Amino acid sequence: MFIKVINMKIGIIGGSDGLGKTLIYYFRDDFDVTITARDHKKGRKVADELNVEYVESNKQLAGMSDMLIVSVPINHTPSVIREVAPFMRKGSVMVDVTSIKEEPLKAMEEYLPPNVEFIPTHPIFGPRTTELDNQIIALTPTKKGEWYPKVYSYLAGKNMRIIETTAEHHDYMMSIVQVLTHFSFISTASAMEKLKVDINETEDYESPIYNLMIDMIARIVSQNPYLTYYIQSMNNNGPKIRKVFSDAVEELRQAIDSEDDEKFVEIAIKATRNMGDIQNALGMSDKAITALSHEYSLLNESVGHEIALKHIYSGKVHTGVLKQVDGKTATLDNGTKLRIANVEVLSDEELYQWKLDNLKREKHSISCVFSENVTPNVIVETLDKTDDVIDVVLTDIYQGPQIDEGFVSLTFEVTALSKEAIENVKTILIGFGGVLR
Repeated sequence: MFIKVINMKIGIIGGSDGLGKTLIYYFRDDFDVTITARDHKKGRKVADELNVEYVESNKQLAGMSDMLIVSVPINHTPSVIREVAPFMRKGSVMVDVTSIKEEPLKAMEEYLPPNVEFIPTHPIFGPRTTELDNQIIALTPTKKGEWYPKVYSYLAGKNMRIIETTAEHHDYMMSIVQVLTHFSFISTASAMEKLKVDINETEDYESPIYNLMIDMIARIVSQNPYLTYYIQSMNNNGPKIRKVFSDAVEELRQAIDSEDDEKFVEIAIKATRNMGDIQNALGMSDKAITALSHEYSLLNESVGHEIALKHIYSGKVHTGVLKQVDGKTATLDNGTKLRIANVEVLSDEELYQWKLDNLKREKHSISCVFSENVTPNVIVETLDKTDDVIDVVLTDIYQGPQIDEGFVSLTFEVTALSKEAIENVKTILIGFGGVLR
């Protein structure tokens, strides 16, 4: 396990946006983090909000960091490496986090001094990812120095899935995972735009698979277009990949236009066979569809009831009575409107725990007169099960001059999460035949 070293200094070039900003959340509790940014005003604001340090100079940051992380646009990465390389501290390590590995590796090999280690990496997840657990990261070192086992152990300790490979093989794999898929998705979105398709109208006819596909396409095309462009243009395998895709589209088009059903079936069968474990793919997509359907069903069943919705990116929990579920939006009785795709429905147990952690507690002493034949333990057990009641303690049993013969006064100390819960307790006591004093 990587040992927590509070005095270790991590510098992030490009820490005000994207993945660089996300890395702050992962590192700030374990290490001293300092960032730079092109926009100094924005960089200082982010540093203040996230309680880390800010410096204006990349070169200064290089000279003060044990580990320097380069998290800038792909097209600027080699030039930033060249800029800061002479200022790196002896015995330090440089890490980059771009999705192309061959070009950054060349720059590190060319410009870094021999006493500085370098580990080209690619976290294969986006800045919207909130947990490192089970996320994939590729490491493409040409040699492993003293830093490498420490970095590897730290990532393994976060339960990340670590791939060790070469920069060349990594870039070929990413030409399939990113270049091909992004190119096809953006082409589909562009075709819809050229056809003047009203996406909202198509949702009236959408199947669950179409719904998932549109969401995935939207996720890709909504990324920084310069990022997606440089993923395409800076991967050395890009031209070949795009040519093969274009040829495949044209071959399929010609088969349909020429009414050659046998050719179409041949293409489809070959493509299906190459997709690998089809049953697994069907299972995974079925799970996704079931999860979407379950979430909507759960929300529809919760209308008129108290609910807790946790925003999956900010982590903020919104509570209230669910007033309406309309298409893509859930509305609470306090007026809060949330996109269903961006929230997680918390269970009753999670809602209760949130209340315990966040709401002010009400504590009241309630006295009530009952027939002396009453069983106090039964009353306490019933009150304990009341919604939003945290604790009930029987603090006094009294029979005296102020109480009629044959009756007894019981006093309960009730701790609850709301005044409404206290009023519900009083109602239950009356239901047991009690008279409030």
